[in-house]
Amino acid sequence: MGQRGEPRRVQAYDGELGAAVARAQEGDEAAFAVAYRLVQPGLLGYLRGIVGDDAEDVASDAWLEIARDLGRFKGDGAGFRGWTATIARHRALDHLRRQKVRPRPAALEQDLLDLPGQHSTHDQALESLSTQAALELVRGLPRDQAEAVLLRVVVGLDGPAAARVLGKRPGAVRTAAYRGLKRLARQLGVDGVTEEAPRTLGEST
Repeated sequence: MGQRGEPRRVQAYDGELGAAVARAQEGDEAAFAVAYRLVQPGLLGYLRGIVGDDAEDVASDAWLEIARDLGRFKGDGAGFRGWTATIARHRALDHLRRQKVRPRPAALEQDLLDLPGQHSTHDQALESLSTQAALELVRGLPRDQAEAVLLRVVVGLDGPAAARVLGKRPGAVRTAAYRGLKRLARQLGVDGVTEEAPRTLGEST
């Protein structure tokens, strides 16, 4: 995925987020609340794509760890989003191991009829991922594709940052995100997903 697939509103917050994190590290509780407000929606969407209805519980566990280890973080707003996504992912995987379940493919729900039709633009297709029904579809993707799409589109990480969260090479994450979006576009009945194919389609994870 290129720059086009990354939510502009998330990136616009990075300056404010970085400033809030810096103040929070100095003990400013109101600043921590600002950081939470900016990060939580994307983080919760990411977790819903992995653990479904348990996302809020897992997010709460993640934020306890984030608050505890905040003094160790070094970086800017974008880096903070990546750091929090890494923590949330670890908590989600721990949760899945405890529950001994894997993300379950969801059936195509009736409310998908309200999502963009075949004449929609690519950006509209990506925006539809914010709906609960679309997140359920993301859960039906292979794990590597689901996480790549969620980190790139919902959390708003760039390729290298998403790769660091997943512990993979950027080319592998780019490939997974591209394939996942193509599959979602077909399921949503959206034509014209025009992202360029990954440069290294043969790159392994």
